[in-house]
Amino acid sequence: MTDINKGLTQGEADEKMRRGECSGSFSVKSKSVGKIFSENIFTLFNLINVVIAVCVALVGAYRNMLFMGVVLCNTAIGIIQEIRSKRTLDKLAVISAPKAHVIRGGEQKILPVAEIVTGDIMQLSSGGQICADGVLVRGELDVDESLLTGESEAVAKRPGDELYSGSFVVSGSGRAEVTRVGAEAYANRIAVSARKPRKRRSEMMDSINRIISVISVCILPFALVLFTKSLFVARQELQYSVTSTAAAIIGMIPEGLVLLTSIALAVSSIRLAKRNTLCQDLYCAESLARVDVLCLDKTGTITTGRMKVAGLRMLDTDYPAEDALSALAVALGAENQTMAAVAAKYPPRGSTVCIKTEPFSSARKWSGAQLEGFGTLILGAPSFVLNAEEYSRISEICSEHSAVGQRVLLLAQSDRPLPGKSLPERLSPKALVVLTDEIRESAPATLKYFREQGVELKVISGDDPVTVSSVAAKAGLPGSESYVDASKLRDDEIQEAALKYTVFGRVTPQRKLELVQSLKKAGHKVAMTGDGVNDVLALREADCSIAMQSGSDAARCVSQLVLLDSDFSSMPLAVEEGRRCINNIQRSAALFLVKTVFSFLMAVLFLFVGSAYPFQPIQLTLISALFIGAPSFLLALEPNHSRVEGSFIANVLRRALPGGLTVVLGVGALLVMQSVFSIPQERISVMAVFNTAAVCFGVLIGVCRPFRKWHTVMLAAVAAAFCGAVWLLGGLFYITPLNLCEWLCVAILIPSSLVVLRGLTVLLNKFLRRWSGGFPAAPRLKKAAAAVVLALSALYAVWLGAVFTDYLQVSCGSYPVFARQQPDGTSVGILYRIEDSKVLIFSRKE
Repeated sequence: MTDINKGLTQGEADEKMRRGECSGSFSVKSKSVGKIFSENIFTLFNLINVVIAVCVALVGAYRNMLFMGVVLCNTAIGIIQEIRSKRTLDKLAVISAPKAHVIRGGEQKILPVAEIVTGDIMQLSSGGQICADGVLVRGELDVDESLLTGESEAVAKRPGDELYSGSFVVSGSGRAEVTRVGAEAYANRIAVSARKPRKRRSEMMDSINRIISVISVCILPFALVLFTKSLFVARQELQYSVTSTAAAIIGMIPEGLVLLTSIALAVSSIRLAKRNTLCQDLYCAESLARVDVLCLDKTGTITTGRMKVAGLRMLDTDYPAEDALSALAVALGAENQTMAAVAAKYPPRGSTVCIKTEPFSSARKWSGAQLEGFGTLILGAPSFVLNAEEYSRISEICSEHSAVGQRVLLLAQSDRPLPGKSLPERLSPKALVVLTDEIRESAPATLKYFREQGVELKVISGDDPVTVSSVAAKAGLPGSESYVDASKLRDDEIQEAALKYTVFGRVTPQRKLELVQSLKKAGHKVAMTGDGVNDVLALREADCSIAMQSGSDAARCVSQLVLLDSDFSSMPLAVEEGRRCINNIQRSAALFLVKTVFSFLMAVLFLFVGSAYPFQPIQLTLISALFIGAPSFLLALEPNHSRVEGSFIANVLRRALPGGLTVVLGVGALLVMQSVFSIPQERISVMAVFNTAAVCFGVLIGVCRPFRKWHTVMLAAVAAAFCGAVWLLGGLFYITPLNLCEWLCVAILIPSSLVVLRGLTVLLNKFLRRWSGGFPAAPRLKKAAAAVVLALSALYAVWLGAVFTDYLQVSCGSYPVFARQQPDGTSVGILYRIEDSKVLIFSRKE
């Protein structure tokens, strides 16, 4: 055991630090910069685009690599946002890091917590934080362990009692010997769960990633077949074959949608930061907007964590109780929450000479002072201040207030001097001081907002359930009378209780976790607020976690949202930001998926026709930028606080499918015109660009409804920009002049496409309203995509056998993999020679 008066020597402390027996050997750390870079760079989305870019670069078509700008922007935004959140969080950890007062070599020193070692003697005093686990060896303390247990009542500590890191000294002073540091400390044993990263889910990004995942199954076979067909069947040049195949593949990937989502959520994060709400990842506002159950902690959310005087119950109507309380508050000072509440209610009313004071003690349950003109005043728990007979006269009044969650203190007076740690004789009860938790001014309005938005509210606290229920009722929480003592629930009752009750008292950290898990198991999207180490497990499990800046470092580290001013009233703003993002991205995402839909369907179409793919990558970039990208970013920033309803992917495809199908039908019509009027391939490409731009413009008009004035300006600007690009930069985008016949075809095709677009939109929405099953569930989509690819491959093989009937007659030692006879009698194809296992490309004139 370490000497209480001298403590460790500096040499002994240094040796223990070298052995790792210090608090610095453990910390809850935020994500490293290197990990942020790797998670944002090495993604499936980036891999596909880089491979395509390399192929395009190898054939020298550098201007068709413009799409990589979107990829780089998307990656940069994700990295910058996460690093910004990390730095803010790390600064908060530094700012809130406490200092420890320890005895080293007989002298008191102030050290960073990281330098505390086992065996150190900590000097503790009122208002200070206990920075490491230890045993009290001198003095008496009242300790607030609410960040660890959730219970707001102070706990009395005597020599030999355990002290836990993360708790605070409410009153008293003493010295404690450090017994556990680092990962062994009580708070860190709970917080260690926070160190294991948990991937947060975003329905929007999950839907987008699901689309990319499905497309990735199709990309390789489509790319190989389209490239082979373009080079050997359509007899296109190598560069054109590569770029047209790249255009087909790029068109399938909604890269702009990923960028749009990242930017919109980043803007929301910045907006929330200005309102003292830190977003620790891009998707937390979306997660909060989708929740339907919000679990609240009483302290710090509904209440301020402080007490206030609710009133006086006079026992001696002639006694100046308010003046006495004012003088007592001046004499004792704000030594604890009770005296701070009394001082706030009864400010100083003149000078009073203080002869002697006795601070509050959890063991005695009272404090007092001997004042000139008032005698000895005692303020404390009635049952501890009065004898049994005297207490019985006021017990009913006390029980009346306790039943509604209020605390009752007795003000008693005596003409005898204050003897010290014992009560004076001839005490006379004068008044009952009724105390209650101070409800946040904004709490009723905030709870009302969530109730109106259809969010079910539940209060989970470590305090007595009756007290918590009373506080919740005062804050206007519906169903507050439905409460339960969670410590009495069996494990098999948790699931039913989580759904049945509104208020939960005496909840342990593990029980909080089980309640959140039960709510999620029942199909709810759960948000959890908390500020203590005891909340860490539940915060990490919740779909959306919210921590207070004034809370523990562990709680902030695992939470998605941190309220920097510790004010729960900022939550509605976060919900509205999330709704604006989801609704607007959901609306404008239809524009991006139009390109994905028609690119996918056209890739299928061009497996079975002899013409080359009609688009160049840079042409799709032009359409994407003007009719999809720029308008979508503008629409994504509009105010839109409507409730989020339905599945993201289902809502988007309702608008995207008609547009994509219309583009494909238009290209099909162009192929017919090409066959009839012998239109060259490069002009078919131009006509396809014009028609696709018109269809996307039509989809954009539908997305803008209901119209606002600025929508008209935007639509006019988009049309003008496209015409300007075609006129001034036609060569850059492979826009070649059309003759009169071709212009007439375009003039007929575009109005027809717009009519078809409207008809398909009406029919599809009508069909979807009748189809109660909606779109396929997520786990089935990838399997369905694989099945489609296999079916198309089989169909393609059958088509080869049916259409390419003029196969070359070759020796039995080799056979053609792919061959066709051209109109001029030339046979081209790929030959596999068995004897030397070589693949040969041949061309032979019959």
